[in-house]
Amino acid sequence: MEPALAEGLVRSALELGGADPARAWRAVKDLLGERLVPCRAPWLHDARRVLAVVGPTGVGKTTTLAKVAARALLETRKRVAFVTVDTYRLGGAEQLARYAGIMEVPVLVARDRGELGRALDRLSDVDLVLVDTAGHASVEDVERQAALVRSVPRVQLHLAVSAAAGALELAAVADRYRALAPDRLVLTKLDEAAGPGSVLSAAVRVCRPIACVTDGQRVPEDVHALAGPALVDLVAGKDAP
Repeated sequence: MEPALAEGLVRSALELGGADPARAWRAVKDLLGERLVPCRAPWLHDARRVLAVVGPTGVGKTTTLAKVAARALLETRKRVAFVTVDTYRLGGAEQLARYAGIMEVPVLVARDRGELGRALDRLSDVDLVLVDTAGHASVEDVERQAALVRSVPRVQLHLAVSAAAGALELAAVADRYRALAPDRLVLTKLDEAAGPGSVLSAAVRVCRPIACVTDGQRVPEDVHALAGPALVDLVAGKDAP
């Protein structure tokens, strides 16, 4: 956890909870609840939506989109489609195509802004369009990606970050993707996290509502949209350390 965040939580917990460890821990969790803002599950919205997931390579963007799509199909019976702009990663489009084939939903490939616009026009009658993107290591590549994805009217951008990454790495990711101005945060690989500190730091740094979390490879079981207290329990634990 970043020192500034840890110091702030400890100071506030002592002020609110005093010397009683149980009260201090409850105070910490209340403070975290204020920082870890949940929002409505991405598969539950009524109006048509275009949702793009961005983030570094290996955080589970494609699998997360598959989980969201499956939940939408199973729970809301909405029409779902995929679009991928990931033409860099070997096998990226093929992985998404396999998921689309299993779910029997369309998948289109877009290599530039024009193709992306035409793909979305073809999917104008689809309730939930899920856009998969490539992971990038440089700020320049992220800015080019921002220009592409943000060319879509009313797109909702989700930044996926891995809970298994360290605090410094997550801080670097948050800074790198700042140019995209993400609307939501997706926390992936909670089952691989060594502890909550880096996750909390990333969530506070990005300062965006948390759309969902993932904690395994199963589709769609291992994706969750949680209310405030449940989200804090999942990230920080139910019991005092």
